[in-house]
Amino acid sequence: MRRVEEEPYPIVASDLTIEYPAHGASSAFVAVRGFTLTLGRGEVLGLLGESGSGKSTLARVLSGADSGSGHGDVRAQITGGDASVQGHSLRRISRRKLARLTFGVGMLSQNAAMTLPASLTVADIVAEPVLDRDHRYDRHALDTAVATMVDAVRLPLSLLSKYPYELSSGQRQRVALARALVFGPTLLIADEPTAGVDALVRNDIIDLIGELQRERAFSALLISNDLAVLQRVADRIGVMHEGVLVGLGSIDEVFDNPWHPYVAELAAALALDDPDPDDGSLLSTTDPTQEA
Repeated sequence: MRRVEEEPYPIVASDLTIEYPAHGASSAFVAVRGFTLTLGRGEVLGLLGESGSGKSTLARVLSGADSGSGHGDVRAQITGGDASVQGHSLRRISRRKLARLTFGVGMLSQNAAMTLPASLTVADIVAEPVLDRDHRYDRHALDTAVATMVDAVRLPLSLLSKYPYELSSGQRQRVALARALVFGPTLLIADEPTAGVDALVRNDIIDLIGELQRERAFSALLISNDLAVLQRVADRIGVMHEGVLVGLGSIDEVFDNPWHPYVAELAAALALDDPDPDDGSLLSTTDPTQEA
């Protein structure tokens, strides 16, 4: 389903700089510098980069779920440029506008499958985001929405009464995905959506995200250090290095003609891993620059 042209772009970032201010003995740290990008309506954009490249900071700030928050008491701040999400500028955003923004953004956070509330059932976990936004939401309608979403992520409805410890890692990740999408967001931000998931079901999880994106026509920003994961679903990829976006385009565009030394190094490493260099593929199961 094509979105009308009048709708704002899901994400527009212009020369965005995000900084963690000095805290205690720690000096100020610039996590993201000069980030410029537009996410198209209905587009899936993959963001690739080594640990510490600023990907997760971007995810947290752009999701609006904890906009401006960081580690412990340190709060990340937009100190340069700006970003708008669903038409809402994030620079000095008011609480009211932030609440409106989060109605349209689903966030699948890093390690979401491992941090599901242990005391809640699957049904309660999936329902939680709806009740957080509207505690007076009709219970019967919510039960129906939760069951529909659990079925949509290919889980049996018999799991609705189960607890996280009774599920496999793949099932927990599907529950986390259902929770992120239950209120029908128009934008999904997923930070390492296959992290902590059994290798045998990683492709199933990322393929499921792709299927749901096509069925529900939401836009998506997917963050991963696994290029093979992004290749399965992403229309374009961006490459982050030391807080800077150093590559943007299709996988072929980014790696066939790299303009940044980091991307060139990554492309060379991926080419060495390619079992068939004549097939034009630069795919590897993981980013070779990433530590185990």
